[in-house]
Amino acid sequence: MAEVIVIGAGPAGASAALFLAKAGKETLVLDSNTSMTKRAWIDNHYGAAGLSGPDLLQIGREQAEKFGAKFIEEKVMAIDTNGGSKLTVKTESGRSFEASHIILATGVLTELASSIGLELKDGTEPRIKTVIQTDGAGRTSKPRIWAAGTVAGVSVHTIITAGDGAKVAIELISEMNGERYVDHDILK
Repeated sequence: MAEVIVIGAGPAGASAALFLAKAGKETLVLDSNTSMTKRAWIDNHYGAAGLSGPDLLQIGREQAEKFGAKFIEEKVMAIDTNGGSKLTVKTESGRSFEASHIILATGVLTELASSIGLELKDGTEPRIKTVIQTDGAGRTSKPRIWAAGTVAGVSVHTIITAGDGAKVAIELISEMNGERYVDHDILK
């Protein structure tokens, strides 16, 4: 059983996975390999001069894997809240995975959120009709289910969704640890 399952490996999901894994949390990322970032050319991501979306996704995955995050290409079909302390994620291939917490980072896709009864609201970005209602930390209307990135109502720009994924991970890690978590590396 993972401590956290991140659903989606775009900029928000991979960034969340990076922070979670680096904090020592057992992190599993389930991704359907349909990120809209795969079609992007990125000239506005701070610190990255002219980068293809596929390259950004690969770099993010490698960073998270470096700290122990596991990635599996699977389309998530359902989440069972079980009414207890574990959540069960079921995939299209019939596999099941369990975790204590889930972060939804599904980009523009809200069908999974809707199917488990999460509160949704109108999106404010062009062409983004519906997003998941979250509090300022990324918590959804269901305990232990969080949302980050475009699906949580932030801008579709990769720098913003990546930052939101990191923010939600920091909030979740802080809650899990029972104290504020900060991750700062020092140049040696």
